[in-house]
Amino acid sequence: RDLEARAQNEFFRAFFRLPRKEKLHEVVDCSLWTPFSRCHTAGRMYTSDSYICFASKENGCCTVIIPLREVISIEKMEDTSLLPNPIIVSVRSKTAFQFIELKNRDTLVENLLQRLKEVNSSNPLHCNNLQNNSQNSLAFGSMCTLGDDEPVCLGTEASQGKERSECEKENNYLLNAEALRSDFHQSGMPGLDFGKSREQIKESLWDDHFVEYGRTVCMFRTEKIRKLVAMGIPESLRGKLWLLFSDAETDLASHPGYYVHLVEASMGKCCMATEEIERDLHRSLPEHPAFQSETGIAALRRVLTAYAHRNPKIGYCQSMNILTSVLLLYAKEEEAFWLLVAVCERMLPDYFNHRVIGAQVDQSVFEELIKEQLPELAEHMKDLTALASISLSWFLTLFLSIMPLESAVNVVDCFFYDGIKAIFQLGLAILEANAVDLCNSKDDGQALMILSRFLEHVKNEESPLPPIGNHHAFFSDDQEPSPVTEIANLIHDSYEKFGDHSVEQIEHMRYKHRIRVLQSHEDTTKQNVLRVVIPDVSILPEDLEELYDLFKREHLIRCYWESRSAVSERHDPSRPYAEQYRIDAQQFASLYRLLSPWTCGEHTDLLAHRTFRLLDDNMDRLIEFKGLASCLDVMYNGEMNEKIKLLYKLHIPPALTENERESQSPLKNPLLSTSRPLVIGKSNGDAVDYQKQLKQMLKDLAKEKDTKTEKELPKMSQKEFIQFCKTLYSMFHEDPEENDLYQAIATVTTLLLQIGEVGQRSISLGSGSDEFTEDLQPEASASDQDAVFTDTVKTPHKDSQPSPVTEGDWTVSFEHILASLLTEQSLVNFFEKPLELKPKLENAKLHQYSLRTNGMSCQSRSEHAKPSTQ
Repeated sequence: RDLEARAQNEFFRAFFRLPRKEKLHEVVDCSLWTPFSRCHTAGRMYTSDSYICFASKENGCCTVIIPLREVISIEKMEDTSLLPNPIIVSVRSKTAFQFIELKNRDTLVENLLQRLKEVNSSNPLHCNNLQNNSQNSLAFGSMCTLGDDEPVCLGTEASQGKERSECEKENNYLLNAEALRSDFHQSGMPGLDFGKSREQIKESLWDDHFVEYGRTVCMFRTEKIRKLVAMGIPESLRGKLWLLFSDAETDLASHPGYYVHLVEASMGKCCMATEEIERDLHRSLPEHPAFQSETGIAALRRVLTAYAHRNPKIGYCQSMNILTSVLLLYAKEEEAFWLLVAVCERMLPDYFNHRVIGAQVDQSVFEELIKEQLPELAEHMKDLTALASISLSWFLTLFLSIMPLESAVNVVDCFFYDGIKAIFQLGLAILEANAVDLCNSKDDGQALMILSRFLEHVKNEESPLPPIGNHHAFFSDDQEPSPVTEIANLIHDSYEKFGDHSVEQIEHMRYKHRIRVLQSHEDTTKQNVLRVVIPDVSILPEDLEELYDLFKREHLIRCYWESRSAVSERHDPSRPYAEQYRIDAQQFASLYRLLSPWTCGEHTDLLAHRTFRLLDDNMDRLIEFKGLASCLDVMYNGEMNEKIKLLYKLHIPPALTENERESQSPLKNPLLSTSRPLVIGKSNGDAVDYQKQLKQMLKDLAKEKDTKTEKELPKMSQKEFIQFCKTLYSMFHEDPEENDLYQAIATVTTLLLQIGEVGQRSISLGSGSDEFTEDLQPEASASDQDAVFTDTVKTPHKDSQPSPVTEGDWTVSFEHILASLLTEQSLVNFFEKPLELKPKLENAKLHQYSLRTNGMSCQSRSEHAKPSTQ
């Protein structure tokens, strides 16, 4: 049910091209009075947070988009047999929309009025001026919104006049008050009179249409307006109609002062986006006089920099400069900014980012449409990815980079009215017009030249502007020129032959191909991560692949169960492949419990969190897959010294925190003592004198220290050593050789405690350990009350008379611990026995979800239990 609701939301936003934040609330069958046809038209009403929309059941017959900020009132009318359950929605442009046959009318009106109140309360200036019919009132209010939830105060009413004049003065200095086309209009060239007369005819047709269908964002959108758009919007109306069709007009009116603030906040700041923008400024329509001057370049810089500041996830991508430069030709600077917002965030979602997922999805949809609509061409060109690579620029720049400008703007007209559907059908029309030549082409390079020559010769004879060559197009001097194609005819053919696909059908194909494209990206990411990690570990490639799947699945489970968490922090596709997915301490602990061979009962979680802190080099509380893989590689495939070194590091900072160091041990065992005799009986009757081993060990370590080049690990204090021993005891629990291991670790621990005391006494007397080892004497017996894991040093036997020292002086090194452990064969066997990762991986795949479910259930129960215990 949730997936269906999400799909319906996506369709609603795509069909009416609304902001992504809009949430669909009601879909109601109804009829709308359409004055141009003098009857009620059957269809559906769609209501969301900020809009009331209508679409006729007959595709293309009539659609209406009513932003709630334009609404003055919503009223119920008297119910009659001719007008059942009617309501009237009145808007600022002195237009009223009559809806009838509404089920649950009372509830619907109540909900609409509540949302209208919320919209008005979020914009007090708009609410106070609802009765003012001026469409151009964009004065600053006392509050403007800089983001979805970031209001910024612009001043109080008392000082508003002064601040407004200052802002307007700054505006005049910063922003272009008119479209660049007005400042750089080329006239007086021969042969343009015909184009001007055609423009006048078009303007007259549009004026007539406005009278009948409306001229605001709330206009009735019918097949008639689509035909007018296909003919090409008049130069004088183009910018205004782009704003209306994209609903950028609503964004502009809803955010007074927003663009000015962005410009002030972003200009002068240097980052990667601004560096890329500066490189591309002079490549944006360099053939147009508007961008041969500082006026045009400065406006383009401000718009692109402001958008990068607004949306750092996108920042700046190539092709945005070409699109923005054309928007600036036909719209004021602030209007061009909001048009760019509409294109990047609504009309071409996911196009302008690191992976251009949206463009790749639409390329896959385009391939499917080619197979469906042009089967002969698809049959000849077995691999359609070549065509897709050629057509990618068509989608990214809306043909602006490969058609003459005066022709490409007609394509942009259709795009702003019909969305991506216009680009799909035009692309099919271009391929059909060149199908014979493409079928005869020998390779991809020849196919590219065929399409490039064709597009370069798409002309607009009706344009009042002089022809402007295309800097980005391909040229070939050795080929005879292609015949000229009129853009109006090409667009007409695209609607006639390929205009049958509805928005719903295209969105359905997008959903289908999006899954494939995303899966392809994930597979690429996975292969690249494994390629980076495999050389550094001994884990089998197939096991490493399953481990990566578990790692990624843990990320996805967390996203599902805890949607409030900042998912973007853990998954950033813009990072290098090996760093894209990251997990936090809780996620790592879940995987550790499932995969680690070092199970320590209740001690396991503690060890997991220490391991996480050790791997978190940059202390951002997130680790990458490589960290998990390297850690498990040591546990399963490392030599004994590598495993002991890992355990050692887990018991010194930063892995071991101060609180853990100070914690009291739950284990008390009289087997271990610093005063135990160091002569242990073996089962075969032999006795080993560990006093001699200790002396020799200290001498060997002193020699090794001089020749050692690897960075020496910090020494371990007694409190840290206690935690180390606790971990070892926990690891041996339920092992088949448990008794032997306990006896061995008791011996080793006794030895290490005495080594620590040797070092302590050496420091106290200012002599070396080699001298002081001669003073070690075997003690008579162990005290029954002696506890191994205590936080204080046991008082030595009265006969030994040591010098008084502090606990902080007691230390033992990694080399001491390793050498001592190597003296016990049972311990060596434990750490060197072969371990299999595959069974753990299989078990983890079965229990990963249940572990999370059980954990959440326990957490839920504990939360419910808290109030009752208080």
